[in-house]
Amino acid sequence: MNVPTTPTSFLIQNYRRQDVSFVRGAGCYLYDGAGREYLDAFAGVAVCTLGHSHPKLVETLSRQAATLIHTSNHYGQLGQEELAASIVPQAFPGRMLFCNSGTEANEAAYKLVRLWGNVAHEGRKRRIIAFEGGFHGRTLGSLSITHTPSYRAPFEPLPPTDFVPFGDADALAAAMKKDDVAGVFLEPVQGESGVHVPPPGFLARVRELCTRHQALMVADEIQTGIGRTGRMFCHQHEGITPDVMSLAKGLGGGIPIGAVLATEPVAALLKPGLHGTTFGGNPFACAAGLTVMKEVTSPGFLGNVVERGLQLMEGLRRIFGPTHEVRGKGLLVGVQLQRPPTELVKAALAQGLVVGVAGNNTLRIAPALIITSAQVDELLEKLAAAHRAQG
Repeated sequence: MNVPTTPTSFLIQNYRRQDVSFVRGAGCYLYDGAGREYLDAFAGVAVCTLGHSHPKLVETLSRQAATLIHTSNHYGQLGQEELAASIVPQAFPGRMLFCNSGTEANEAAYKLVRLWGNVAHEGRKRRIIAFEGGFHGRTLGSLSITHTPSYRAPFEPLPPTDFVPFGDADALAAAMKKDDVAGVFLEPVQGESGVHVPPPGFLARVRELCTRHQALMVADEIQTGIGRTGRMFCHQHEGITPDVMSLAKGLGGGIPIGAVLATEPVAALLKPGLHGTTFGGNPFACAAGLTVMKEVTSPGFLGNVVERGLQLMEGLRRIFGPTHEVRGKGLLVGVQLQRPPTELVKAALAQGLVVGVAGNNTLRIAPALIITSAQVDELLEKLAAAHRAQG
């Protein structure tokens, strides 16, 4: 049976939940307590890279659970070494630190930027720049570089951050003139604020400015990484390399894991005692991550992401017409609506389709990366029916 939120619930009421509970998943489908099937086009907020109950992931986790789940970072971690060895060659030379979530990954990245300014530059670089519309997490450090005022206001004062318009390289250049910037945080595509794609060449300009001013470029690839946009990492679309990259969401295929990759000079700043985690990079989570990486790097996998993304965006433009902007990369797609998407999300659920929301009146679609052409057609058919039902 479904379990809607009730006044007698023992849970803190900090989520606006849909009136449905899912009890089982298989591939790109979810099932509620009554056995009804839903096509999942949200993938747990871009998390379930391989869909639900992927046989290789199930086999891996079953074997690992029966072998070793946790020991702590006081001891050697073979799983961390193996997972790092699968990620680094796909990204850029450096060293990795594993944690439990995206916001923790950005906290670690934040600390690296502080160390870069305070240690490598003897305190001369202490300013941090982030972008309007950016979302980097909800802990106090990551919240300080998140722009949304409604998220920030209840918890102020926060560590200071200078915000500049996303996609405006000239504004960034002006903000960096004093040469006191330790680091620049950005999402290569802004997910939470509405799937905003920067203009071509923007990431390359950010890279050039950070290099010129000896500031760290931090790419938040928590939502865009691990193949979501059709490349292993979204910054690779412009052929640039950040100094620090944060990962989470799709890396574990549903198992909580986060990670930071930093170039050698930056990683060397994080000495023993300066940062740590009890659960981060445990054998269970790393086994999941290694399986996900093996699948995503298999021949043809990313090609399917590109093709299905184009198919999806073309279909969405047919449904919503020229008055609604469709934007995104790969299988991270947003549709700019003219009113809040809440009712459309409910109408889609009634059609057996799970979609999400983002930012200002944006419908967010981020299915599992294994979605097929036929399933994209099914997604579009169900969404069209939901759109018609709204009038």
